[in-house]
Amino acid sequence: MALVVTLALAAGALVSAQRAPRARDLGVPFQGTPGALNAITDVAGIEVGFTTLISGEGKLVEGKGPIRTGVTAILPRGKTFDPVFAATHVLNGNGDMTGTHWIGESGFLETPILITNTGSVGVVRDAALGWMSRRKYFSPLIAYVWFAYPVVGETYDGVLNDMYGFHVKPDHVVAALDSASAGPVAEGNVGGGTAMSCLGFKCGTGTSSRVVETGGAKYSVGVLVQANFGGRRQLTITGVPVGRQITGFDPRVDFALPPQAQDAGGRGSIIAIAATDAPLMPHQLRRIAQRISLGIGRTGGTAGNGSGDIFWRSPPPTVVPRAAKASSHSRCCPTTRSIRCSTQPLTPPRRQSSTPWLRAGP
Repeated sequence: MALVVTLALAAGALVSAQRAPRARDLGVPFQGTPGALNAITDVAGIEVGFTTLISGEGKLVEGKGPIRTGVTAILPRGKTFDPVFAATHVLNGNGDMTGTHWIGESGFLETPILITNTGSVGVVRDAALGWMSRRKYFSPLIAYVWFAYPVVGETYDGVLNDMYGFHVKPDHVVAALDSASAGPVAEGNVGGGTAMSCLGFKCGTGTSSRVVETGGAKYSVGVLVQANFGGRRQLTITGVPVGRQITGFDPRVDFALPPQAQDAGGRGSIIAIAATDAPLMPHQLRRIAQRISLGIGRTGGTAGNGSGDIFWRSPPPTVVPRAAKASSHSRCCPTTRSIRCSTQPLTPPRRQSSTPWLRAGP
């Protein structure tokens, strides 16, 4: 596709995504029961937005194009400050995700999550801080952004995109954040996933959800990925190694591999963002984040040396874990063996501190 203007796709992308059949619609027998949208937004409160940049075609001219890139924004509880428990896991660390040190230290996510290309992590992070400041994201807690560490992940799109032309600008980040909404989520060549490829095919942004039942209660689990990993022979669908059976449709554009390289399996990356409305604590979320690796393995991914496989996991936007008798320092009281929590609708008291675990109240 050759366009002469830069496009910011939000609502329009959602409509087109609904018209295209998905694998389940075509009869692929995936396990589990999907949510109504089969998307991360089946977890109530999650909002997703995109800015998609597509212009030019032909031979790469650094600084001019072709341009195939963008920004994906995920807001766990909408456009206001409302922390959630969170955890991260790295399967193979040849990649970058900002803001994860504080998540590991505190167990909280306090900012939006954004995904883009490898060369644009810095501008996306800085623009997210600017967006938070101008929107008075922490108000009425405080009137400005005191300190914040936006979470920004990346995968490499330099094969199909003029990545070192640095075409992602602050306005594109703002557009992705402002356009974020609940409802259907666009897939494929949108947002940060615009120029991504995986398992020998054009790939990009993908999403799915499942409804699970335990203890007589039902919960939703949703995932959004930016996929850019693996070679054709690795592709596995519902346990069948279909990639080995597909011949004669090799990619027209590929990484420049050294002569001794035989396969693309160790290249590329994947960023996975998962959310649930189950009442889980950060250490439990970390265990779930680790298991995202198993899902990637079922598709053929092997976490090769050149792959950045980084996962983030958050619990509910609509319920908060709470101790039956909360202390003034914590909403959940750990014991030596377990953490006993109940749930309630999200109706938080007026915040008196920017540090979530110092809030008083039942």
